[in-house]
Amino acid sequence: MVQANGIQKFYGELQVLKGVDLIVNQGEIVSIVGPSGSGKSTLLHILGTLDKPAAGEVHINEHRIDFLNNKQVAAFRNKHIGFVFQFHHLLPEFSAIENVCIPGWIAGRKKKEVAAKASDLLKSLGLGNRLENKPKKERPRRVLHSQSIAWGEGLFVRWGIGYRVSQKFY
Repeated sequence: MVQANGIQKFYGELQVLKGVDLIVNQGEIVSIVGPSGSGKSTLLHILGTLDKPAAGEVHINEHRIDFLNNKQVAAFRNKHIGFVFQFHHLLPEFSAIENVCIPGWIAGRKKKEVAAKASDLLKSLGLGNRLENKPKKERPRRVLHSQSIAWGEGLFVRWGIGYRVSQKFY
């Protein structure tokens, strides 16, 4: 569950978020839409722990995250949140399976378990015969989805084309 209460954000004198309240329950899919400059990405950055609100509280799975220090936020994000951005951020020198494994390895998970989970996810998305392909030859969105789903244990945030944002909670 994600809960935001009274979220405010300023960029200089400009108030972008003016007391946003939001509750998203586990298993729920939410789209955030609006015109350019309305604060969609700012809200997602705050909910995804990439930025902090000027005021208000953010809770993810009953953990209050808006007051954590940078090291605590990074650890929380690494364990609980998966991201897919509008433009893919895969490392071109690594294969599809290696790109999916990297966040798990960084988190200190066991190599065999990480590789098995990454392989299963890629296969479930129809990429079983392309595990060793580099991103240029690969379908980057499906690889990114595997990466995000594999290591984000609470919140899945996706910036998209043709829609603005979807969030899925597992």
